[in-house]
Amino acid sequence: MWTFLKIIRLNRATVRSLNPLPRGWTVVLRRSCSSASSESRVTNPSILRHLTSKITATGAITVAEYMREVLTNPVSGYYVKNDMLGADGDFITSPEISQIFGELVGIWCVSEWVASGKPKVLQLVELGPGRGSLIGDILRVFHQLQSVLHGAEVSVHLVEVSPKLSQLQAQCLAGEYTCGGEDELVYRTGTTHTGLPIYWYRSVKDVPRGFSIFLAHEFFDALPIHKFQRTEKGWREVMVDIHPEEPDKLRFVLFPTPTLASTTLIHEDEKRQHLEISPEGGVIVQKLASQIAEDGGAALIADYGHDGTKMDTFRGFRGHKLHDVLEAPGTADLTADVDFSYLRRMAGDAVVCMGPITQRAFLKNMGIDARLQVLLRSCHDATTRAQLIHGCDMLTSPEKMGSRFQFFSLLAPSRLTQPWEEGEGLGRRRRGPAPLPVAGFSELGL
Repeated sequence: MWTFLKIIRLNRATVRSLNPLPRGWTVVLRRSCSSASSESRVTNPSILRHLTSKITATGAITVAEYMREVLTNPVSGYYVKNDMLGADGDFITSPEISQIFGELVGIWCVSEWVASGKPKVLQLVELGPGRGSLIGDILRVFHQLQSVLHGAEVSVHLVEVSPKLSQLQAQCLAGEYTCGGEDELVYRTGTTHTGLPIYWYRSVKDVPRGFSIFLAHEFFDALPIHKFQRTEKGWREVMVDIHPEEPDKLRFVLFPTPTLASTTLIHEDEKRQHLEISPEGGVIVQKLASQIAEDGGAALIADYGHDGTKMDTFRGFRGHKLHDVLEAPGTADLTADVDFSYLRRMAGDAVVCMGPITQRAFLKNMGIDARLQVLLRSCHDATTRAQLIHGCDMLTSPEKMGSRFQFFSLLAPSRLTQPWEEGEGLGRRRRGPAPLPVAGFSELGL
């Protein structure tokens, strides 16, 4: 029977026992495939022309529609045409900063699989995998923990809409792969360098049913949002329109009357003056919650976010700097902080929600300090040691990424069900083991 101490050994001792550095690991911020410089994307006139033509024909568009066109337009969308990650791109994600991040998430996946009774099938599903850095680090952990995962049928499933990024993922993760047709649900298949089957999909609804660990790192913040402003006449939706005096520029306007979104998406108890809501994010969370409740598993969501407190967070990034969201559409990433209170409400009672807690708290609970010490003891190069220390500081410092990023989890109710008792009085005893603590969301002592 797995005990509380056993799960501690899995989280902390495993952190110490992982190999110090993966083969080929060089320096922080340049751990994965190359990236196109953002300097080559000064303008994207085709997106602007497309948007102004649409607005001229149909009127002002919602912010959600604007984001959808700018980011995922099949011809000129930002995610479709660019590799935006890394030091030469527009932003850097936690897996790109330090291998430790992915290793600890990998240990979390294994610990939740163990806590769920070691199901025979384990589907590792990532939404928006970027270049594949996170899943690559996790697969290395899985390979080193083969003795723990022995007997499990492990497979990898990536949900990616960007042809350019999916190609990079295949090159980085798969020893061999084949491409399917454009209309096929699985548009690419292959075998990872560690011998696991790997599949690519355009939508999470196409991922097969079964016990799954879902990962979404900096995924929900890029989903289209509707923006709303409270006025004297009630909630009004913020729209994108053509500037009346400069026809090659866009501006925000308030729609004069209620819209379908403003009358259906806003909770009646809302107290804030400005709202950002992603219906697509809500639908995806409902899908994850339904599958977890029926098939078992868990979801780990890590993103910029808040628990229903922030208001106006919509912003753009280009070349690691803030960028006007309406300027040169298609040349910068667009993002908005995730409202975890909305995701919790959309998940409903079918699952148990944990968090959000800060990235600093999650990584500290998972043993990032112990893992860093292991790497430092095995590394004698002063430059690499400095990079390791800098990477961990970037991930955990409250002034950097430690407080801005939040971790949130969905779990099957059975995961935390207390054992029932039988007998009476002093003869009462528990039937079955107590549920294991959820790694990362509670401090696990040594």
